[in-house]
Amino acid sequence: MSIWSNLGLVYALLGAAVAVFLAGAGSAIGVGVAGQAAAGVVTEDPSKFAKVLIMQLLPGTQGIYGLLVGFITLSKVGLLGGGAAALSPETGLLILAACMPIGIVGLISGKYQGMTSAASIGIVAKKPDQFGKAMLFPAMVETYAILALLISILAVNAVQI
Repeated sequence: MSIWSNLGLVYALLGAAVAVFLAGAGSAIGVGVAGQAAAGVVTEDPSKFAKVLIMQLLPGTQGIYGLLVGFITLSKVGLLGGGAAALSPETGLLILAACMPIGIVGLISGKYQGMTSAASIGIVAKKPDQFGKAMLFPAMVETYAILALLISILAVNAVQI
């Protein structure tokens, strides 16, 4: 079998890869940015480790969301359940398009949530009692990743195979 006879499946797998790769990259960037800020705070005051670690982990959720959409996509096309379905190129492209929201928004929101988490880590460094308020800033960025996750899940599930 050639790649051309399985073009629909190739497109669907590309969609799963885009969701996982882009959202995971956003999380890696965000966790890295926040981790740099967290390391600086812990160097000065090790007692703040737990609070800044929570802030650092917040941008990691986008990667989890992308992975979830990737698993749902692989399951939808039958690669996790036994045998892959025969997909038309059009159906494969629909699945690819359905995976794009979490991939793109995950990349962007992961990066910016990391930057916002780093700023919030600065709040915790100076005023540890403001931890709850500081958590709200990166949580607002998370809202858009959740919306993208929702639309990708709904869209992948809506594609008729």
